[in-house]
Amino acid sequence: MPTALQPRTRPPLTAWLAVASIALGIFAIVTSEILPIGLLTTIGADFRVSDGTAGLTMTLPGAVAAVAAPAVTLATARLDRRVMLGVLMGILAVADVLAAVATAYEVMLVSRVLVGLTIGGFWSIGAGLAARLVPPASVGTATALIFSAVPLGSVLGVPAGTFVGHVAGWRTAFVVLAVLSAGVLAALLVVVPPLPARQVTSARVLRDLLRGRDTRVALLATALVVLAHFGTYTYVTPFLRDVTGLDPAAVSAALLAYGVAGIAGNFLAGRTVAKAPRATFAAAGCLIAAATLLLPVAGTRAIGAFALLVVWGLAYGAVPVCSQAWFARAAPHAPEAATVVFTSSFQATFALGALLGGVVVDAVSVSAAMVCGGIAALLMAASLARLGRSPSSP
Repeated sequence: MPTALQPRTRPPLTAWLAVASIALGIFAIVTSEILPIGLLTTIGADFRVSDGTAGLTMTLPGAVAAVAAPAVTLATARLDRRVMLGVLMGILAVADVLAAVATAYEVMLVSRVLVGLTIGGFWSIGAGLAARLVPPASVGTATALIFSAVPLGSVLGVPAGTFVGHVAGWRTAFVVLAVLSAGVLAALLVVVPPLPARQVTSARVLRDLLRGRDTRVALLATALVVLAHFGTYTYVTPFLRDVTGLDPAAVSAALLAYGVAGIAGNFLAGRTVAKAPRATFAAAGCLIAAATLLLPVAGTRAIGAFALLVVWGLAYGAVPVCSQAWFARAAPHAPEAATVVFTSSFQATFALGALLGGVVVDAVSVSAAMVCGGIAALLMAASLARLGRSPSSP
């Protein structure tokens, strides 16, 4: 039997373990990328840099990932995908160890560059492998499971990492992530079958994809909502500390509430995005706008901040699902290329949002950053109302 067909005939449990190992890898990557959100103030104090400068720990991975997504995918297009996933997960483990032992801020930034390299390559390659691991009837469920790791890393990984960081020190949180990454590497080698390159993604395929109207609408909407989210959420810990007046334990609790709401948002969007992609995506943008615009007013008290973080988490949990689904519908003939464009655009605006948010925080205030983010989210919803015909619409 040809090697390319083996994944479809593997025992169901083994096939689902392979899917789960890829999902766990994405969870480890997303958590490593955005963990500094919950520990930003602590990391900045340790290296004696401002909150805005500490925000570079968020900006660098996104910027590198935006370039790495197409570069790594194109450069390794003919290599076995399991081998590439293993190599990238090994790089992530090294990056987390480097962060844990960094004695200078420059070393910390080097570790963040390695995280960005892993994000761009692993996410682009791994997210489209469901069809090669499970029978056709289960591809949709397997793909949903893999992509659920994106919001789960954001909504569970950050609160858990923040808790560990506050209890045992922020460096310990990165040690835990390094151990998790090493465990995922072992799992990938054991349960994922050989996956020789099948559909080679070329530069021409990517260029053709970018010419489509639906792809451009997806790019605009994704850029605006991710810019809004990470220009604000990157600095939510300083806001909760300085404006709301929460102690570290309460900050962890607030992020946990955000996380639980995000899980609900992820699954709610999974149910509605197939039938109403534009309405679901626009609703997420409107809710993010409402939460961030109201935080400087209603978030000065703990109850208001908690309530708005729940709304925010519910909304953001839907964003990766909606964005990736829109890209996938725009290019059903080139799933890996669609994932590359999704990853690159998401990470580029992730980095830009964190950078611009840091500029506003240092130059004006963290509350001003919230308002700017809310305006960007409103623009996203308006752009979908004006331009956003769903790719699946007649």
